[in-house]
Amino acid sequence: MKKSVCFTFGFLIFSASFSFAQLDKLKKTVGDKIKSVKTPSSGELSEEDVSAGLKEALTMGIEKGVNQLSKPNGYFGDLEIKIPLPKDAANVETKLRSLGQGQKVDEAIESLNRAAEDAANGAKDIFVDAIKNMTVVDAMSILRGEDNGATKYLEKSTRAALFEKFKPVVKSSLDKVGATKNWNTIFTAYNKIPMVEKVNPNLEEYATNKAIDGLFIQIAKEELSIRKNSAARVTDLLKKVFG
Repeated sequence: MKKSVCFTFGFLIFSASFSFAQLDKLKKTVGDKIKSVKTPSSGELSEEDVSAGLKEALTMGIEKGVNQLSKPNGYFGDLEIKIPLPKDAANVETKLRSLGQGQKVDEAIESLNRAAEDAANGAKDIFVDAIKNMTVVDAMSILRGEDNGATKYLEKSTRAALFEKFKPVVKSSLDKVGATKNWNTIFTAYNKIPMVEKVNPNLEEYATNKAIDGLFIQIAKEELSIRKNSAARVTDLLKKVFG
């Protein structure tokens, strides 16, 4: 009888020890899972998955965005990003059109947009360098943020460098498509009109900023498509992160 009681008591102690061991293992497993990110369809995602997925999405968005903008009418045919004359040159456009020189204005506006289309491809490498520097912390914040969170991150981290590197590319394109000549033509014509305040905005600075604005608008469209449209997630990683 004593042996039986001892055996039973020993078995209970062993069972309890085994249960505690299992519990510790379970706690560790749960803890590991809590560290992962969960999405509706993919279940668990590591932070590395999220980072890689966002970098892939941004790279794809840039590729598609730049390809779209570098086509004929990429800027000129899209009213959302079409480059007009500067706001401080509104009087120039109005006055010249009233004097029958609207064609010169139209040529200047079109050539500005053609220059942006010609220069767009030059932005790819600058963007890709910025994407490589994205941290895991950045990626996690972007995934949980707004639908254009990745684009906003990219703009914040690249705008200054992009301007400096993109400006000579835009200048070359402005000269190549005749935008510089057209710009000088309309402002020279305007400044010859009696009693007007002479103006001549900085063409290269203006065109560079507006071309960059258009790039970010287009990239944001591509990011939104990947986030909202399952058909735009063309790789397994994108499906996993944005599913």
